[in-house]
Amino acid sequence: MSDVKVTWTGGVEHWTHKKTPEGDIKLFLWEKKASPKVPHAGTIFFVHGSSMASQPTFDLHVPGRPHSSAMDWFADHGFDTWTMDNEGYGRSDKHRDINFDISNGADDLAAGTEYAMKVSGAKSLLMYGISSGALKAGLFTERHPERIAKVALDAFVWTGEGSHTLEQRKKKLPEFLAKNRRPIDRPFVHSIFQRDHPDTVEQRVVEAFADAILTLDDSMPTGTYVDMCSKLPLLDPKKLTVPTIILRGEYDGIAGMDDLIDYFKLLPNMNKQFSVMRGISHASFQQKNYMMVYQILHSFFTMPEPSYKG
Repeated sequence: MSDVKVTWTGGVEHWTHKKTPEGDIKLFLWEKKASPKVPHAGTIFFVHGSSMASQPTFDLHVPGRPHSSAMDWFADHGFDTWTMDNEGYGRSDKHRDINFDISNGADDLAAGTEYAMKVSGAKSLLMYGISSGALKAGLFTERHPERIAKVALDAFVWTGEGSHTLEQRKKKLPEFLAKNRRPIDRPFVHSIFQRDHPDTVEQRVVEAFADAILTLDDSMPTGTYVDMCSKLPLLDPKKLTVPTIILRGEYDGIAGMDDLIDYFKLLPNMNKQFSVMRGISHASFQQKNYMMVYQILHSFFTMPEPSYKG
């Protein structure tokens, strides 16, 4: 765990439950409300990846880095913002003897979005998922399209074709299959940013991110790694019927370009976008070009519904 203990302020802590054969599972949610100074723009639900809980990813504060918290930036622009810790991560329950895979994460989103919509009164949500969080967001949206107005899939992988990071990770698959959790530490967090193109991120941001991650966890579930190394594809693009944007960092070693384009072509809703993000590797909101990511998302989430659809 981190020597520097990070605390989170300015939001509202929520808890909900997911029913399982072993009993109710407690799930942690974090909400930051839209600024009343601007028109209300919608409700965003952010979905974290394999190696960090929700608040470090979406509500990271770094001194001297304006708008470092994505939740704060979008709240300032009129969005109610929500995120949650998947089971096995952060403050949510971790006691079940399972590896907390992609499908289990989509189950979490079913419980979390139901709760958020009930509390907020939102009729539908805008969803953003990154890395394995994009897989969870996509799978959840396949299952519950009626809840999602638009979905953004960042650092996403479909079949895994062309992913050099997954090729390297597959070498450790027997290790991931042998246990439900894997240890993490500060050098591991550094490795997330060193594997693709290290100059895309400031070191002080990496250290703040590590402090935040290690405040909550010293190990992570193996399920998403197992899924991404041995079970792809998990999603069927023809079943993702809502307006969709695919975001791909220029240097991202997970998200193979041709793989994503093949997925994008098969998406049935013609209200879709594909955005390549210049100078970005994998963890978009922690990069030097993070403000560009916010602008791309904001544009997609606020774009009016087409009046003519043919």
